[in-house]
Amino acid sequence: MNDTISLFPKTARSVLALVGFVGLCLVVGGLGAALTSPSLEPWYAGLQKPSFNPPGWIFGPVWTTLYIMMGYALWRVWSHESHPLRVKAVQMFFVQLVLNLCWSGAFFFMQSPSLGLVVIICLLAAIVTTMFLFFRLDRLAGALFVPYVLWVGFATVLNLSIFLLN
Repeated sequence: MNDTISLFPKTARSVLALVGFVGLCLVVGGLGAALTSPSLEPWYAGLQKPSFNPPGWIFGPVWTTLYIMMGYALWRVWSHESHPLRVKAVQMFFVQLVLNLCWSGAFFFMQSPSLGLVVIICLLAAIVTTMFLFFRLDRLAGALFVPYVLWVGFATVLNLSIFLLN
């Protein structure tokens, strides 16, 4: 493992990559929010939810923070240009990013907690795989995925609970 990547970009190309990766993650988050918001009222509001369901206002700040961390982690991995795992790690990142968007579509847009559960289980597996690949290239990049794994793990339990209650 090589952790010689600096904390911040040093070239214009690297700055553009960092901004692009963070921006891409935030755009995906925005698309997910666009798929989610039409179903919040009355569909989601009318579902039975477990007692540990967080208040709605928490999701925006948490997801925004996670998307920024994901983009920064991707930039760190992308910066390891000569590492043999780089391509595989970046590909896995995009697999989990697509699944992330698909979950919003399945759970909220299609209003299907059952399909959402299938997608989020695949998403969680993809995030864990990405995290381990990132750790092998860059400790900080891997560590930046830990909160994401924990949040999606919690969301998986929440999705399962909503599925069982409804």
